Amino acid sequence: MGAIGHPPKVMTILAAFSRHDAALDWARDWGVDRFGTLVLESPRFVHDETNYYDDEMGAGLKKTFFAFERLIDQDGIVQAKIDSNQAESLYASQSGLPESRPLNLDPGYLSDSKFVLATTKDHAHRLYLGRGIFAEITLRYRKGEWQSWEWTYPDYCRDDYRKWFKDCRVKFRELAMRSANEESV
Repeated sequence: MGAIGHPPKVMTILAAFSRHDAALDWARDWGVDRFGTLVLESPRFVHDETNYYDDEMGAGLKKTFFAFERLIDQDGIVQAKIDSNQAESLYASQSGLPESRPLNLDPGYLSDSKFVLATTKDHAHRLYLGRGIFAEITLRYRKGEWQSWEWTYPDYCRDDYRKWFKDCRVKFRELAMRSANEESV
């Protein structure tokens, strides 16, 4: 029988997409207020793999990612998703923008071996975490590369995303090593 232990801490990643640069700037600021110091920010990628969001968000979407320095417990992703949903609603009510949903925020976490996204939607490949929140392993790190699954959203299969996540993994390993060294002192 395996001993019950505490899983290692993980890096918070916040995905944000919108057609408005001001919304993405707001998302960065909100993320820093909520998760702490920003250590990596991706370019603003064109998000055109689907038109699923066009009715509520408009066309011409851009997606960006933010990675944060403070490592969290893995179950912290539940509250992060609840908070991000509230932040989306707040921004929609205060922005004055015409879309019903001018900003989409998707928190997740990155470990040494996987990138996990939190969601409110159930599906066969998602596990229930509690409080209405599910999680899916969106990417796995294997043989020196981020690899997708059959259910991975198409944009997460892009090479430019995977390169950015590879940079995140390097930064995560640095932060985890520093954290372990500080705990051992």
